[in-house]
Amino acid sequence: MSRPVSPRPFRFGVNLMTPAPADAWRAKCRRAEELGYDVILVPDHLGMPAPFPALVAAAEATERPRLGTLVLNAGFWNPALLAREVTTTDALTGGRLELGLGAGYVQAEHDTAGLPFGTPRERVDHLRRTVEELERLLGTEEHQPQPAQKPRIPLLIGGNGDRVLRLTAEHADVAAFGGAYPDPESTTGRLLPVTAEQLDERVARYRKFAAGRKEPAELNLLLQMVAVTQDRAGVVQPLLDRVPELTLEQVLDLPILLVGTLEQIVEQVLAQRERYGFSYLTVLEPYMEAFAPVIERLSGK
Repeated sequence: MSRPVSPRPFRFGVNLMTPAPADAWRAKCRRAEELGYDVILVPDHLGMPAPFPALVAAAEATERPRLGTLVLNAGFWNPALLAREVTTTDALTGGRLELGLGAGYVQAEHDTAGLPFGTPRERVDHLRRTVEELERLLGTEEHQPQPAQKPRIPLLIGGNGDRVLRLTAEHADVAAFGGAYPDPESTTGRLLPVTAEQLDERVARYRKFAAGRKEPAELNLLLQMVAVTQDRAGVVQPLLDRVPELTLEQVLDLPILLVGTLEQIVEQVLAQRERYGFSYLTVLEPYMEAFAPVIERLSGK
């Protein structure tokens, strides 16, 4: 696999998932800014904060971080209505929005919302239509409201399948790899981890699709755990119990887990940028504080 000649500087994001009253939400966003996070993100799941109003509130509470969705479930959205939400949010956040889109993977949420879930192919087809329609709508001066950012709002697409990776290579500024994939037997969105070798293959496939791009995309990885500890085996034992097909060594080698001393974690983050090209890392809200020392060590590098 070819590696970047000059690695991109790191960017760090946090995906805020827990609903909170206005004051607590703004305090949480300010804390993320204090810790050095470059991007404050919100996912798109029922039971979690509604993405766009949450990001507008985050913008009011902070000055520096970018604001994004990781990721919107395209199946929840009509492209024309989504275009209105996106442009309004970009304007109200002062041009700080980064739009993240995915195909959706939790059937139970679609059932609750009374929306069709469809097959994987149908969901990716809808994602493609959404991306292409957004580009058409937002690429005209006639669309109202207009976004604050020109020439466009940065687009992130998340997913590991071939058709999503091809779409990402064609349209996205950021290629987001999950490091986990939905259990095909689950309706509740249970995720199974992608091994280091499987991720090698997925990133290589993306690079093949993206070979003709004028500008390389930024590569993002969503991390599932951060634990600064001397007892690596003890921390990952609960996960090992849930995925008995993996050995302890394979679990400790999972790219989505950062478990070890601060030095070990910093070395792992640097090694994964070298191996895969991941310069944009996102952690889940429960690990926002734990990851902060890593940001301090690697910010700007």
